[in-house]
Amino acid sequence: MEGLEEKLKGLSIARRSRPAEPTYLLDVALQPAGPLAVCCSNLSVRLHDRDTLSLVGEYRGHGGPLCGVVFSHASPGFLYSGSADGTIRGWDVRRPGSDAAQVFKGDASHSYCSFDLSCGDTLLCAGTEQVDGEDSFLVFWDVRKPGGGLLGVYSESHSDDITQVRFHPRDNDRLASSSTDGLVNVFDLSCGAEEEALLATFNGDSSASSVCWSGPDYTQLLCLSHDEGLHLWDLSQLDTDKPLTVFSTPDARGLPLTAGGGGVDYLVGGRWLEEAQRLLVVGGENGGDLHLMECDGGGLRLLRTLEGGHASTVRCFLWDAAREVLVTGGEDSQLLLWKPGGEELTSGKRETMKSEAPSRLKSRPHKKHGYAKH
Repeated sequence: MEGLEEKLKGLSIARRSRPAEPTYLLDVALQPAGPLAVCCSNLSVRLHDRDTLSLVGEYRGHGGPLCGVVFSHASPGFLYSGSADGTIRGWDVRRPGSDAAQVFKGDASHSYCSFDLSCGDTLLCAGTEQVDGEDSFLVFWDVRKPGGGLLGVYSESHSDDITQVRFHPRDNDRLASSSTDGLVNVFDLSCGAEEEALLATFNGDSSASSVCWSGPDYTQLLCLSHDEGLHLWDLSQLDTDKPLTVFSTPDARGLPLTAGGGGVDYLVGGRWLEEAQRLLVVGGENGGDLHLMECDGGGLRLLRTLEGGHASTVRCFLWDAAREVLVTGGEDSQLLLWKPGGEELTSGKRETMKSEAPSRLKSRPHKKHGYAKH
């Protein structure tokens, strides 16, 4: 089987989507047999053809910044989006442009900056911004119940904005959360009450921006921080005397990656590649170039640099293992499809749209919703 390095080595731009309206692309999700979904800083959720990147639909309805998009695992025609407007909305992919088919709400004071759907399609969880200067909440709904199915909240485990929640890919009751309070928490929701459900707490010593499950059995957690720190922890060592930390660096920008000693200006995120059994971490340079890296106990290693694509900061990516292609989206409004032997129909790097972007567009460094106002 062709190695990951060879697969990445062959990547080049095959398609480039250029929207008419300048907007930052904040998160991207893939329906395995269907379209791509992208949430944007203009409060829209867009559907794109997975092969051509052509726009095939758009949803509007949120009244605040979006914090992510997730497809249903069991019902491929359903898509969820979360927002600072205090709602999680469910959309029918078969009816582009229609109103939300489901709306999940919590307390009126809640403003969501992260959410996720459990692997069994039964639970939604959203993380709130800090409320009244002291509390933040994990809010839970039963997706199967009509009218929103609010189950309750966890309120004691974080004290600041909950930047990301991630359900375990195989365990419907296992949940990880990260926060600007510097903590990453792991819960077993089958235990019920919050105090009993909290299995582990990791402290990254800095505001945590994201977390993802990793490792062959998804027993590891990758945490990235807002100041570009990176931490990889092994939960399988919780009941042993062995160290929990697989690898850690307080600032990935200081690591020499290229032959010339260069590195990243920022980290985009990480994904465990099941087929390759490798942890892929994506970082970038402010000019738009991307660095694809592998992370394990030996640290970060550069696998491939992608040039000539984006013109500014990249905000999201996904790896489509079935087709062995990479999709990236950024603050230059571009959605790019990278594939082996890709040959773009139009040439030239997209001009940056930062100077012409309206005031509602957002950029790093980010505190809330993953972005802050200009």
